[in-house]
Amino acid sequence: MMKSLLILSGKGGTGKTTVAAAFIGFSKAKAFADCDVDAPNLHSLEKFEKEPAIKEYYGSDKSKIDLSKCIGCGKCKTNCRFNAIYPVETGYQVNPLLCEGCGVCEIVCPVGAAKLYDDVSGHLMMYKEKGRVFSSAELKMGRGNSGKLVSQVKQDLIDNVHKDTEIAIIDGSPGIGCPVIASISGVDLVLIVTEPTVSGMSDMKRIVETARIFNAKVAICVNKYSISEEITDDIENYCEQENIDFVGKVPFDKAVSKSINDGIPISEVDSEARTELKKVYENTMKMLLGN
Repeated sequence: MMKSLLILSGKGGTGKTTVAAAFIGFSKAKAFADCDVDAPNLHSLEKFEKEPAIKEYYGSDKSKIDLSKCIGCGKCKTNCRFNAIYPVETGYQVNPLLCEGCGVCEIVCPVGAAKLYDDVSGHLMMYKEKGRVFSSAELKMGRGNSGKLVSQVKQDLIDNVHKDTEIAIIDGSPGIGCPVIASISGVDLVLIVTEPTVSGMSDMKRIVETARIFNAKVAICVNKYSISEEITDDIENYCEQENIDFVGKVPFDKAVSKSINDGIPISEVDSEARTELKKVYENTMKMLLGN
């Protein structure tokens, strides 16, 4: 049965995607996904020769006003709680970035000019090549159903992997919002990538609390630990106190920045960061696979 590893961070910039791409390289994973649908970027480090199969994702409703029917009474604008409706020369129109799809305008319109319609909330991308499957998606600006889209990304991955696939590696979103909650659901292990800063440690604790609500198994690693060994020690002590597996630490290494700029996973670059990250990977796999 396939095991799933979700890599998260409490905040942006900790190196979550860098770690995810390296793990994919170390494991030669055949199944992986990018669930950071607001700003997906794993594809920049995972190269495919073929373009992905793209399909539209309909996750919510939006309103639209038919100007050929609109009589300009303004009832839609008066009753819109989100200030999404504005006047034009021949009536009223809807700003889709502000519309929440509540349908009030459709109810109050006396001539049936305002109607709800299925809105394209984002696009799902499926890469399949040489036995590898990579599921990703991008949410359109102003759409608020990122959690549903994340769930679909995971489902698409499951639907397309080979039955003998051993592990799936999932790059999640920063923070603790809807996409993170949808990412955590059903995974076998959550690896939290943190950094030795006050905000990094604080946000790490929030992720731990969130994961525990879903009874998810958690491990922690510190990236760029050498920028503050004192806070790194605090993180290790926290893990010991909370009975959380600490799977390793990776030093700050300029080779990482260069590899990212070159579009190459750090797993392919001979460096101190790669050496230590490989140890983190091995410790994490022991937890995930139980060997």
